Amino acid sequence: MMETEPQPERSLAEWITFGIALSILAVVISLVGYMWLNEKNQPPILSVNQKSAIKEIEGKFYVPFEIVNTGGETAESVQIIAELKIADQVVETGEQQIDFLSDGEKEEGAFIFSKNPSQGQLNVRVASYKLP
Repeated sequence: MMETEPQPERSLAEWITFGIALSILAVVISLVGYMWLNEKNQPPILSVNQKSAIKEIEGKFYVPFEIVNTGGETAESVQIIAELKIADQVVETGEQQIDFLSDGEKEEGAFIFSKNPSQGQLNVRVASYKLP
């Protein structure tokens, strides 16, 4: 018959270290679980808005805009188009491309026109994007 040696009792320092390690592991597991449960399984939801007033500088009209992704996924190659209509005719267009727009991210830019957008109808919209 084999005799086994009795296991030495754990010291207070070992129990404290074990408790701290167990606490850290529990926090990591709970954070991963929280992120997994609250993950948005939505496509990119892109909205573009005129940021502030149109500014005229040296005969050019600057139209600032802001684009926001409120969806769950990242969008790449986001194409933004601006069309200026005066008397029901498109007189100028502008195009911007944002390389990368992740969930909750905002980007700003400006379109530059030679005619005053206040004298017509300005339409700024998202034309396309692709998923990474």
